[in-house]
Parts: sequence; structure tokens; C-alpha cells
Amino acid sequence: MWRTFPGHAILIKQNGKAHVPGACDHMTEDEVLPPRWGWIIDPPPALWGDIQESNPAIATGGNTGLRAVSRCQDCMGSLGNT
Repeated sequence: MWRTFPGHAILIKQNGKAHVPGACDHMTEDEVLPPRWGWIIDPPPALWGDIQESNPAIATGGNTGLRAVSRCQDCMGSLGNT
């Protein structure tokens, strides 16, 4: 269970990849710190599914200069959207 980020938040890594808290096991909450990470605490409901290069998700917290242009495949699998 993550403490800082709600399960519907979108985490944005420096490489442009979007993650969802707890949906993949290759990162921990303790790693999610600026400047390597940005986040959107309360994203619009459809934002996760809309993330792509032509429609990036822009961080509103942490490193607000980060943009997600793709989604983590492991997170997508855990959430049931492939």
C-alpha cells in the first residue's frame, strides 16, 4: 500500500513513461522523488488511457517539467488495459 500517492494518481518518470502507484513491482514509493519523477495526484478519469506522444500527460507536482508520452506495460497489464 502506497502512503503518499493515491491509487488513481499518475506518476511520470524522467524517461517519459507513466506509471500508476502499486500497479507494477519494478519501482517503490521511496524512489518517486523529484527531479527524476513528476506526478498528477488527481488526473481526469480518461487521462491514463489517452497518454501518447501526441497527447502527453504533464506533471502537476514534483518535477513539473516532465511529460508522459507512453504508459508502463506492467501497469497496463495490472490495470487490465493492454
